[in-house]
Amino acid sequence: MRLGRWATCVAGAVALLLAGTAASAAVTYPVPYSFAAGVGAETLRPGSSPPGSNDWSCHPSTAHPYPVVLVHGTFGDMTDSWQALSPLLANAGYCVFALNYGGATGNPIQATGDIPTSAAQLASFVSRVLAATGAPQVDIVGHSQGGMMPRWYLKFLGGAPLVHTLVGLAPSNHGTTVEGLATLTASSPGFGSALDALCVACTQQLAGSSFLATLNAGGDTVPGPTYTVIETEDDEVVTPYTSAFLTGPAVTNIVVQRQCATDFADHLAIIYDRVALADVLHALDPSDTAPIPCALVLPGVGG
Repeated sequence: MRLGRWATCVAGAVALLLAGTAASAAVTYPVPYSFAAGVGAETLRPGSSPPGSNDWSCHPSTAHPYPVVLVHGTFGDMTDSWQALSPLLANAGYCVFALNYGGATGNPIQATGDIPTSAAQLASFVSRVLAATGAPQVDIVGHSQGGMMPRWYLKFLGGAPLVHTLVGLAPSNHGTTVEGLATLTASSPGFGSALDALCVACTQQLAGSSFLATLNAGGDTVPGPTYTVIETEDDEVVTPYTSAFLTGPAVTNIVVQRQCATDFADHLAIIYDRVALADVLHALDPSDTAPIPCALVLPGVGG
């Protein structure tokens, strides 16, 4: 009799535990499609992990076997960059992780440091994610510098076998003129030195830099990962916008406006843009065939 009661109690406890786990897994996060959400989160909770991310007890499902690592861009951080994509991925059943890199701890302005050094920080973070989740590989989604910098990790730091897919949102793959800033820097050594002192990563991303020459020498891609670039024609930071695109095997280049002509998302808004984020979901899981939404989207806002 006592053994039967004990077994009943154990069974009840297990049932409660499983119910709690299921309830936790069923949490649905709101997805705000506006860059204002990132500004608000940075104001109220500076440096915080975006919703749905950095649960180090998360284990990937069969449907989504690769954890997703989110990599922000220059001057941004994980808090202001991923208030939409992180919960969107978590709601879809992904294990999601985000990091800050290339800046002082606690500083909301990140990704200004030497890019190869930042790539080493990414390498350490990916190793930590793989150890915690038990996954063989990760997917990486990055914005701006965060879509380009992982390529250094893949090419020079042994990351290629550990990355399944790299998705870049408006990545600076071949640098930027920033509407003539490259020319100004080249013709005014004093200005270039001042910019380099404030933001090494900025000068490294200028078209024609020695960093980009090294990164892109011998081809844009390395064997193993698949690559997707999602770009907007209204990118005012990565200029010309076509410099974001990659060439090589296993590459897909996507333009937002060729899917929705009324979407005027710019460099910042693309990480809160419904079209671009739907493209991310499809790049990570080609079986995701949800229709691409189309509406009027204004620059700097997202939607």
